[in-house]
Amino acid sequence: MFQDIKRNKIKTGFIVSIFIILVTLVIYYICMAFDLGPISIVIALIFSILTSWSSYYYSDRIILSLNKARPATHEENQKLVNILDALVVSSGLGVTPKLYIVEDPQPNAFATGRNPEHSVICVTTGLLEKLDYYELEGVIGHELAHIQNYDILLSAVVTVMVGLVVMLSDIMTRAFFWGGLRSDDDRDSKGGGILMLVGLVFLILSPIFAQLMKLALSRRREFLADATSVQFTRNPQGLISALRKLEEDRHQLKTANDSTAHMYIVNPFKRKDKRSSSSLWSTHPSTEDRIAALENLK
Repeated sequence: MFQDIKRNKIKTGFIVSIFIILVTLVIYYICMAFDLGPISIVIALIFSILTSWSSYYYSDRIILSLNKARPATHEENQKLVNILDALVVSSGLGVTPKLYIVEDPQPNAFATGRNPEHSVICVTTGLLEKLDYYELEGVIGHELAHIQNYDILLSAVVTVMVGLVVMLSDIMTRAFFWGGLRSDDDRDSKGGGILMLVGLVFLILSPIFAQLMKLALSRRREFLADATSVQFTRNPQGLISALRKLEEDRHQLKTANDSTAHMYIVNPFKRKDKRSSSSLWSTHPSTEDRIAALENLK
């Protein structure tokens, strides 16, 4: 476990470094397109460092906002609170994550935050309604394992950065097309040419870059979190039954998007062809493989 925690921290540092370099280059070329001169590199560095800092410290708030989550309460969610409190004791984590709720009929859950002290477990109302006590315990144990293993740090940072990369790509594309409608003097031609080149390259590479960043999280983390959940609960059947219910449910999660889908315990996008869930580009291992791994635990 300690090796996985160290590995996740190293991965996070590596991804943040790559992100700073990439965003610095992109902002630099945008500034140069508008003839801002030598100050361009200063603007680019400041922008990339600030966005990286924000991704680290505010990723949980951004993700909760994207998913339209609200805080859970003791009065309405007593069973959920009791399950989490018991699992925190059995895990030895030492801190209790905050609980949030997403109003959606699809049963699903995710964890986020930069460390256990600033962690959040978020579940859908569908999960609370459709799972029994032991199934819910298995899912919460899985998310608590992500917190203990520092998967949440890497996942949250990647989520925000992927979203920003896609947004920058969109901004540059729009800037080029809008700029193309203006006068075609030398300055506009120069700026438009650079924006066109950078925008085109980024438009092509940003989906690939975003997917590679998500795949850096590794599907292995789901197997590890499943096994750790069983260590907490001493009841593999609870999680096995929960995974089956989550896989069979056909509701679409309305608040999910490509940048946050990898965070959930199961893929929130329900596909007609279940074989696609185990493809090379999937961020989640197939539910069948996860259940088989749990059944083989000794």
